Amino acid sequence: MAAAWLAGCSGSSLDELDLGSPDLGTETTHDVADGSTDKKDVVGLGANNSISSIPTTTASIGSPSKSADQKAPLKKAASNVAAQKVAEKVTAVTDPKSPAYKIGPMDVLEISVFKVAELSKPLQVSSIGTINVPLIGEREAAGRTAREVEKDLTREWGAKYLRNPQVSVFVKEYNSQRITIEGSVKKPGVYPIQGQMTLIQAIATAQGLDEIADSTVVVFRTEDGKRAAARFDVAQIRAGDAPDPKLEAGDVIVAGKSFAKDALKTVSKVLPFASFFMLL
Repeated sequence: MAAAWLAGCSGSSLDELDLGSPDLGTETTHDVADGSTDKKDVVGLGANNSISSIPTTTASIGSPSKSADQKAPLKKAASNVAAQKVAEKVTAVTDPKSPAYKIGPMDVLEISVFKVAELSKPLQVSSIGTINVPLIGEREAAGRTAREVEKDLTREWGAKYLRNPQVSVFVKEYNSQRITIEGSVKKPGVYPIQGQMTLIQAIATAQGLDEIADSTVVVFRTEDGKRAAARFDVAQIRAGDAPDPKLEAGDVIVAGKSFAKDALKTVSKVLPFASFFMLL
């Protein structure tokens, strides 16, 4: 596990969490008719860089009243559900069991061509993201799904060597030491994580942000089956006004509000800037 994430970050905005007391993570609540409350988790960063829960409270729905105070928990709950759906979709690219999984460097692909044993074999993706395909040569694989590679091989073998080839591709082995960079960067894709890689280093690996991109970056993380996310301002990090967070294997970095604008807007509603991850 990498070093602790941004413990004591000075660039965070706790106001966005509506923290109502000196107890970090405790939200101001609005009592309802029955006076009951429900528990919810806000995620802090433990000393071992794990996702840790900080108990907070939100009001339960105990009255049909239409007051603004009682509508707020409903609205917030709806935003959380929407954010969870976005996180599930984004992190699917790192799940080998998902059709949306994106191939990474050092993964092993099983290539099968019906009734053509000579072309059926496992191929390992190189450190630069390519595979060396019989008869075709070197082809890009990293950052693509198995289905996309399958379609390309079918087309290329069918164009020159085989009649109506039946090709199947699946990920036989996967390398978990990788990060995925999406959105408004010049070269999105899947990259091997090298040592204590930071967010700024990862963006540089993807050749930087697009010229039209803003400085907002959301990092999605899955740990022990729980999805969490944190929002960062790259401009503040580069200016030295906020620390440069360390990444972990499996992280998905989505850069720029212009990419999947509605989706990132949905997630940003429930995220403050920096300092800790929140469960979605």
